[in-house]
Amino acid sequence: MKYLKKNRGTGSREQSATPIRMKIILGVIFVLFATLIGQLAYLQIGYGSRFKSEVQKSSSTIVSSQVPRGIMYDSRGRILVGNRASNAITYTKGASTSTDQIYQISTTLSNYITLSDEKPTQVQEINYYLGNSDNALREEAKLPKSVQASEDEDYKTDQIVAQVKKEGLKFTPRQKTAALIFNKISGAYTLSTIYVKNKDLTNKEIAKVGEHLADLPGVGIGTDWQREYPNGSSIQSIIGSVSTEKAGLPSDNLQYYLTNGYSRNDRVGTSYLEQEYEPLLRGTKTTSEVITKDNGDIQDTKTIYQGQAGASLMLTLDAAYQKKVQATLKQVYASAIGSGAAKYSNGAYAIAMNPQTGALLAVAGINRDPNKNKTTDNALGVINQAFVMGSAVKGATVSGGLINHVITPTDNTFPDTAIYLPGSPIKKSVYPLNTFGALDAETALEVSSNIYMMHLAMKWVHAKYVPKEFISMPDNAFNVLRRNFNMFGLGQKTGVDLPGEISGIQGKSFNAQGQILSGSVLDLSYGNYDAYTPIQMVQYVSTIANGGYRMQPYIVQSIGRTSTNGQHIYTGYNKQPNVQLRIPWTPDELDVVRQGFYRVVHGTNGWGTAHKLKDVKPQIAGKTGTAETFYYDPDNPNQKNPPAVVNATFVGYAPVNNPDLAIAVVFPGLDPEGEGSYTLQVAKEMVQDYYKLHKQ
Repeated sequence: MKYLKKNRGTGSREQSATPIRMKIILGVIFVLFATLIGQLAYLQIGYGSRFKSEVQKSSSTIVSSQVPRGIMYDSRGRILVGNRASNAITYTKGASTSTDQIYQISTTLSNYITLSDEKPTQVQEINYYLGNSDNALREEAKLPKSVQASEDEDYKTDQIVAQVKKEGLKFTPRQKTAALIFNKISGAYTLSTIYVKNKDLTNKEIAKVGEHLADLPGVGIGTDWQREYPNGSSIQSIIGSVSTEKAGLPSDNLQYYLTNGYSRNDRVGTSYLEQEYEPLLRGTKTTSEVITKDNGDIQDTKTIYQGQAGASLMLTLDAAYQKKVQATLKQVYASAIGSGAAKYSNGAYAIAMNPQTGALLAVAGINRDPNKNKTTDNALGVINQAFVMGSAVKGATVSGGLINHVITPTDNTFPDTAIYLPGSPIKKSVYPLNTFGALDAETALEVSSNIYMMHLAMKWVHAKYVPKEFISMPDNAFNVLRRNFNMFGLGQKTGVDLPGEISGIQGKSFNAQGQILSGSVLDLSYGNYDAYTPIQMVQYVSTIANGGYRMQPYIVQSIGRTSTNGQHIYTGYNKQPNVQLRIPWTPDELDVVRQGFYRVVHGTNGWGTAHKLKDVKPQIAGKTGTAETFYYDPDNPNQKNPPAVVNATFVGYAPVNNPDLAIAVVFPGLDPEGEGSYTLQVAKEMVQDYYKLHKQ
């Protein structure tokens, strides 16, 4: 019994020890929970806002959308290029939108809109058909087992597409519309907004889509814009073009645009003013926060920044004057074509500039395909087409002779004897031999003497010449004359604020044996060798008109912002005239050239070349030109014995005293027997129209 009692005593002590172990375990658990709660409290208090922002960041995205491009105005505030607003059906792609969902949206939306101006390709139709997973699985099941087992998904897809092509499925007009919609929205970037339809959207279509927006996730009704030209499109080649949303960013500058915040489907200026001033015309995009649900669907969109429309450009052109110049050029050129004089001509050009500032007042051009007799507007040709200009450049030759003291205002007479080079045809003027015994500089300009310019050039470059025996010129003869022409802007870029300007075409200076082409030096002296652009010609004559200041031409006068109501333009930048070079001549030297130009129009010599402009008010001074050349047929570049043609030109300014208008007119490729006075007709109208619009 004692033994049993002893055992009971021992059991009683074990039972009393158990609660102690439980307490220890519970204590440890409590401490761990307390530590965990403390850590959670620490994270909540110390890092709560950070975690909250991370959560928000993962469920919201900042996106941007385009704003209307800047407007371009003429010098009097008329809109040259504006934006025409139009309703549009838009689509914003969710973060996890499936192909089946895109198929369903496309099919549903095709019930409410049509895209009659577009036609889907066969591949687009097939992609739409296979966008339905049931169709895709059904077509896959038709493939050979070996293809179905392939792990190359691209290969399998290609086989499915090829199979569907063979089946020759027929699509209804509505299905074709759905295919187009499917192609548009499946190509959209996540959370980016595209235009499904932005042209010819009817009120009925808007109403139908609006009623069913709940069934069309991502689809919306918005506003788009298109460029419009309320004052005509004759200078659209100068203004340039804007890419379509479909074309998006130009591939050749893709990385540049992406680096500067553009989206791939953004519309950008692709040529000339639209391209040159793209950073300003684009404006500042609207910024929005797109909030998405856990499944990737868009929950809400909040505008963070309204954006700002593109900057407005005020151009130097006068829309009314521009229209008249273009109309005159077309009319006169049409008459040249009708008479047969322009049979081989590839166009005509006219440009007007303020000689005191360099502001371009009108820019007109026509391009023509002689083989098809098809003409198109080509105002841009004034900066990127070069022609041999003939005697119109003789003012620069005489000026150079005076500035370099080869001749002086009181000693500038040369014998009017033709040039006879060994083995070459006689070099003479257009008038008969022995018409004049000798000529001074002013008369030489009046009667357009080639002989005078050649004698002046030979003296200038120190040539050695014996008629019919030999001529010897230093190797720098071309450089001497060309540097002089460059001084007036001929043969080099003018610096006009338009991309694509060329410097002209320079003839070769030496033959294959390295000998200087002496005869060509003489041709250069009277304008029958190197080729210049029309804008160079107007810069050159402006330099004579304003007393010797070579002004940089420009077409953008100011940059600013248009008010919301479109009634006011707030200028932020205004272009100041830029003198590129001052011609180092004396007043007496300048007067020789000016008097020569005056006598070209108002002189009494029977061989004067622009007397038809004598009665124009205000008075004009100027210089005509005729350059002998040959017709180049791009369809037959190796043509033997191409037809001889002439380039007819005129440069001038008005009024004679204190001129504020300088012009250049070029009619290339005319029949030598029918040159007529086409350039003078255009010049006359240009001067008269300008001063009718701008009363003195």
